[in-house]
Amino acid sequence: MLEACCTVFLFFFCYQVASAEVYREGHYIAAVYEHRPILSPNPETLTDRRSALELMSRNLYMYEEQVIAAAKQGAQIIVFPEDGIHGFNFTRETIYPYLEFVPCPQSVKWNPCREPHLFSDTEVLQRLSCMALRSKMFLVANIGAKQPCEYNDPLCPPDGRYQFNTDVVFNANGTLVARYRKQNLYFEYAFNTPPEVDHVLFDTPFAGKFGMFTCFDILFYEPAVSLVKEYNVKQVVYPTAWMNQLPLLSAVEFQQAFATAFNINVLAANIHHPALGMTGSGIYTPLKSFIYHDMESHDGKLIVAEISVMTPEHEPQLESNARPRKSIEHPHNNFASLHIDDQVCNKKEQKAHCWVAEKEDKEVPLIFYREMMYDNFTLVPVRGTKGELQVCANTLCCYLNYQRPTISDELYALGVFDGLHTVHGTYYVQVCALVKCGGLSYSTCGQEVTDATALIDFELGGNFSTTYIFPLLLMSGINLDFTDHLGWKNNYYFMSKSGLSSGLVTAALYGRWYERD
Repeated sequence: MLEACCTVFLFFFCYQVASAEVYREGHYIAAVYEHRPILSPNPETLTDRRSALELMSRNLYMYEEQVIAAAKQGAQIIVFPEDGIHGFNFTRETIYPYLEFVPCPQSVKWNPCREPHLFSDTEVLQRLSCMALRSKMFLVANIGAKQPCEYNDPLCPPDGRYQFNTDVVFNANGTLVARYRKQNLYFEYAFNTPPEVDHVLFDTPFAGKFGMFTCFDILFYEPAVSLVKEYNVKQVVYPTAWMNQLPLLSAVEFQQAFATAFNINVLAANIHHPALGMTGSGIYTPLKSFIYHDMESHDGKLIVAEISVMTPEHEPQLESNARPRKSIEHPHNNFASLHIDDQVCNKKEQKAHCWVAEKEDKEVPLIFYREMMYDNFTLVPVRGTKGELQVCANTLCCYLNYQRPTISDELYALGVFDGLHTVHGTYYVQVCALVKCGGLSYSTCGQEVTDATALIDFELGGNFSTTYIFPLLLMSGINLDFTDHLGWKNNYYFMSKSGLSSGLVTAALYGRWYERD
């Protein structure tokens, strides 16, 4: 179901003309706010609407401060995180006083700030609308929404209402122009999955159309990938309440990977709650990222950056690197080619563990198994100052060509996983990963690591069965970098990087085989 607002073109045109002299053509100024929310001390205890509004008002006050600060820096759009206003850990019953009624923007044109009495239970929407109106910027926020349903609706819950995790968008005039109901809930028992997938677009005068999805959605085809592939979205707003999980799924790590893979801009706002592992927001383009990750500070953070508008002429990385029918050579490759035919494979229990056939004077790499990201990875240690390694599991074989100036007192391993992930969600992944281990023993490989000193030049690749592959490159201190080269070569998808400026924590190709979920 496509939700798009086409009712304010006259306003958009006028606003764009008025702003033409202020902003550089082909650019816009975006803001995201990582918010430290004030939470209910007893989310599983039922309260009344008045008490709920008092708590939400305290968070909305902080939102108002950040909108003012962003406006002073020329921001044209601001994104706030998931759960930032009402909090989390509610039951279906106890979240009810916090819920708002959100009409469909396609059905009714409504400015809550100017028409506050049109609908009941919309006090939060009114505050948000007035923020957008007063600051003259687009505003994206996340709230809990309620929607009555008929008992003859086969999907209608027993209490006669739907409850949705909902993103709302207001234009610079304060008009509600879009709503999105989260599709992929992450153990959110207070909310319902919408009867149909929302594919939500909203138009802006400064960057064209934006798409929108929330948190856990980013790991699934619907609606995140379909917005990019089927609706040709080039800018995405992304409220999230993401708990970091290293080495492969820290917030900033995967947010950048999504922007890079699809060659789009992503405006991501996360909750700031270090005790729960929640931090990591940013403004991401295919060439540069403006990020915030801080597990020590107790404060939120406003990020404002001027970025280029991505247009349909910018071809997605995943599209341009579709699997070639014939082998191609990638230019500027300083690494020797790995001959896939020179491998030895042992097949057992439908799994293949392969390694490059070594010369007689070389030691066969040790293969070991460790749990990483709750999945059983097959790994080989990375030894010496340079080498070539390969390791396989099921149908996926990963290779690594590497060189480093010195051997640091750190253990690295090349790992592979090809299977169904079943913890905290069910989805099929194919992963090739070069990771720093937590210590010097193999038992520490797969542990969460944030700091490293080793400077490793590498080419990492795999014979992936999917074309949806997200490049992860995480450096010491939870900083990010970009690959030098990325694409298909000899039916292997690869990434390469030379000349690191800081220690390597993780380099990985994270493939999602959506059809096998």
